[in-house]
Amino acid sequence: MSDAKSKVLPKLLIVEDDPGLQAQLKWAYPEFDVVIAGDRASALAALRADEPPVVTLDLGLPPDADGTSEGFAVLDEIMALKPDTKVIVASGHGARESALRAIAKGAYDFYQKPVDIEALGLIVRRALELHRIEAENRQLAARSGEDNRVLGRMITGAPEMVKVARTIERVANTNVSVMLLGASGTGKELLARGLHDASDRAGGAFVAINCAAIPENLLESELFGHEKGAFTGAVKTTEGKIELAHGGTLFLDEVGDIPLPLQVKLLRFLQERVIERIGSRKSIAVDTRIVCATHQDLEAMIGDGRFREDLFYRLAEIVIRIPSLAERPGDAGLLARAFLTRFAREMNPAVKGFAADALAAIDAWHWPGNVRELENRVKRAVIMADGKLVSAADLDLAEPDEAGEAVLNLKAAREAADRRVIRHALARSEGNISQTAKLLGISRPTLYDLLKQYDLQA
Repeated sequence: MSDAKSKVLPKLLIVEDDPGLQAQLKWAYPEFDVVIAGDRASALAALRADEPPVVTLDLGLPPDADGTSEGFAVLDEIMALKPDTKVIVASGHGARESALRAIAKGAYDFYQKPVDIEALGLIVRRALELHRIEAENRQLAARSGEDNRVLGRMITGAPEMVKVARTIERVANTNVSVMLLGASGTGKELLARGLHDASDRAGGAFVAINCAAIPENLLESELFGHEKGAFTGAVKTTEGKIELAHGGTLFLDEVGDIPLPLQVKLLRFLQERVIERIGSRKSIAVDTRIVCATHQDLEAMIGDGRFREDLFYRLAEIVIRIPSLAERPGDAGLLARAFLTRFAREMNPAVKGFAADALAAIDAWHWPGNVRELENRVKRAVIMADGKLVSAADLDLAEPDEAGEAVLNLKAAREAADRRVIRHALARSEGNISQTAKLLGISRPTLYDLLKQYDLQA
């Protein structure tokens, strides 16, 4: 069997009660497997059986062929059953009002009767492409879920991070102190939580403290606690973080910021496993696992006399180095899709995925702020996005060619250039369509087509 005959064609459901128009539309789409329905029952049966990505829907269906009630009933049921379906509605009954109402209900686009087969074909093909992109985004988002999770929480497909996770799993059920070394935003606390969850201390508390975020004069009290009246403002006895972590795990983030006098007291705890609250001479035994992290070069700090060598070796019985996001091939895309899925669900359900230029920009960017920067950019983009697909502009990222990376795919380069020039023209004309078209040297209909094609807003 030839490739042309064996190729599976995409489904197109045409909901139209006029036999002549049915035949005309079916003939117009040889690249589709066209399914015809003439009323609500057959349309919904075909939707369930064939799951077409694109539907053209005449709002004037029997028994209300002169109105729109039956057509809108079909649209409502399609959106309820298959909300990802791209529905293109047609009506000669108060066309503008019906079109606006249909779009508000979830339709992708509209066309007026009498039908312009060529114009409708353009809309249908764009709808199919958008459906394909959204479906791909959903598949990739799903793939970035459980199949790419390590330690129960962290998403990664990079061998470098999988190796880190396997090391953590191996040491989880020991009592050795673990030091995580890596740049800010690489997920050190997430890994520390993963270590706790994988250990036999998972039933105990996971207590985290950022040593760099607490003023030096308060850090001792935060770690060791204090008795009532120990100092001005100590109105009650308070347990410190070390004591609160009894039976669990204490995570000391940015441990390199602990001042030298306090390093001595922390070393004593690590040696004897007892603490004394400020203002007390009573020793309290504490059983806790210590995990610490820093982005600083502690060995250099030891050489400078800013960090105690004996404390370092107590804290660093196992040292695990965390690669930056730029050193984890493919992880930026996996994480971006996971963040988009989460933030879209919480903040902007209209957003369905990333445009091609956004995915290219994510892959090309060097991510100096690591995972934290990626999360923040995606969150902001989802909130601010006007269309269904987040673009490179929404992420405030240079497109790959702007970032100094060569775009070798001609179509991608042309699309990126089109987007950039259209955005500049829209900005210069303050969104005026006529002026923008004039600046670009194209007609208004062509500009409208380009805005739809690239999911840009005027």
